[in-house]
Amino acid sequence: MHYHHVNWFVFLAGGFTSLALHESGHITASYAVGAHPTFGFNKGRPTIYSGIDATTNPGKQFIFSSAGLTVQTLLDEAILDIPHSRGSTFEKGILFGGLATTAFYITLGRSGSVSDVAYMARTSSMNKWGVSAIYGGIAATQVLRMSFMGSYAHFFAEPLPPQGRAKYGAFNIGVRLTPSA
Repeated sequence: MHYHHVNWFVFLAGGFTSLALHESGHITASYAVGAHPTFGFNKGRPTIYSGIDATTNPGKQFIFSSAGLTVQTLLDEAILDIPHSRGSTFEKGILFGGLATTAFYITLGRSGSVSDVAYMARTSSMNKWGVSAIYGGIAATQVLRMSFMGSYAHFFAEPLPPQGRAKYGAFNIGVRLTPSA
């Protein structure tokens, strides 16, 4: 196996780029539907507000709320589908950022007062479970695809050699960025 040392600054830059594109998706969607986003804080967290009345314009609010996760999902799909030299540290940061954001929104972050998932459920015929299933299913499929791609094969799990009486080895589970010493 050939490993590259991970530059944490570059990896984190990829993650922050993914998050910035998520937020840019919200901003662009707000302007695209004729609204004007504003910036503020919700319980101490920086928040982008759509500038849309979700009661009178639920479709526009749905577009705004879904734009962030959709942009990240499309970015991850482009990385996985478009032929290129794969596996750079920056690229892994982008993928990790997109998958981590999706994981957050479909679990802990799906019921917050300004949650994208909660707003998508409120402004559509879906419930939070349905929204979570869509984005979670896509993310799970991306992780599965990544596990079969040589550049990402050991990004989430790495087989260990057989030990003792075990015929098959165990796995190290988690995001693998550098080889163990």
